[in-house]
Amino acid sequence: MLSIGCDAHKRYSQFEAQDGVGKVVDRTKVMHDRGAILEYLARYPEGTPVALETVGNWYWIADEIEAAGCLPLLTHAAKAKVMMGHVDKTDKLDANGLATLLRNGTLPTVWVPSGLVRDQRELPRTRIALSRIRTAIKNRIHATLAKYALSPEGTTDLFSKKGRTWLEGALKSLPPETGGSLKQEIELLDTLSDQIAILEARIRDQIRITTNMQLLKTLPGVGDILAVVIEREMGLIDRFRGPRSFACYSGTTPKVSSSGGKTHYGRMRQPVRRQTGKPTSTSSPPS
Repeated sequence: MLSIGCDAHKRYSQFEAQDGVGKVVDRTKVMHDRGAILEYLARYPEGTPVALETVGNWYWIADEIEAAGCLPLLTHAAKAKVMMGHVDKTDKLDANGLATLLRNGTLPTVWVPSGLVRDQRELPRTRIALSRIRTAIKNRIHATLAKYALSPEGTTDLFSKKGRTWLEGALKSLPPETGGSLKQEIELLDTLSDQIAILEARIRDQIRITTNMQLLKTLPGVGDILAVVIEREMGLIDRFRGPRSFACYSGTTPKVSSSGGKTHYGRMRQPVRRQTGKPTSTSSPPS
């Protein structure tokens, strides 16, 4: 069985193919033209595994690997670097290291969601991105009003129907350029809200509410949209070793420093969301 390592970059990928005893069969640099990786890998037997690091542009590369009949194995880049043990770093050395780890059965893999799931994830992720922008605009509006000691009376929600009526009138109390800028921000806020509503409708239309999502909705505060976000990002629950592993993946476990009978808990471990999970093939963890 051949083992192929792929060191991917922005404009090209370095490939190395090894046979069962570690002999290098081929070393090739493939430029990132659509179809080039597919054409290169089509020469190898169907089902040949290809180790691919978790780089930002791995989606389309994995698609081409699959289209060529090969098996993409997404690799935990940080762990792989440590396991390779190379003093120097070159594209050829990285491709060689990935192929070697794959051949030895020690490649630290992460879970690869299907093409459909990868595509559907963009809907809630885009909604999250737009929601963050909307929140930033709301905070800016609050800050602008605070500069001139303006605040609505009788309502705590500036963006409710009653609050918006007050806000329209407050524009007249502001200096001309400040008022004009605030008006633009309000218009942008309305546009963002419309786009978010369109996305939410598309999420409900394109993503079927599964049994797992229905179960998630029994939790307090979890509705259709949040259930979709959790389920699409979580993937297969059986890929986690247990509750602690899932909590680590979700970024809800703090850093721990314990020595001499004293324990200190620090900030939440944000990076671990991409680093924990259960092996799905020959190695270990998630997406």
